Amino acid sequence: MADVQPRYSMEEFAHRGQEIFDRQVRAHLVPEDHGKYVAIDIESGLYEVDPDDFAATERLLARRPDAQMWLVRVGHRATYRIGRAGG
Repeated sequence: MADVQPRYSMEEFAHRGQEIFDRQVRAHLVPEDHGKYVAIDIESGLYEVDPDDFAATERLLARRPDAQMWLVRVGHRATYRIGRAGG
């Protein structure tokens, strides 16, 4: 697999990723997708949804090996949480 280098700043990644999620992906999600991960290629708009983040990213990379990938967790403000809940 080729080593994919970022072509955008973190701000541009975030902007493009959120825009694609809001404009193209959100309308196709169902309540059962809550908590699942969405891997989005910010250049093509291709995406994959899976309960496992690794599976979502690997499927997207199989479809588009040079994907500039943004990862979102459905229904959560952040994709990952660091630390304990309620701590």
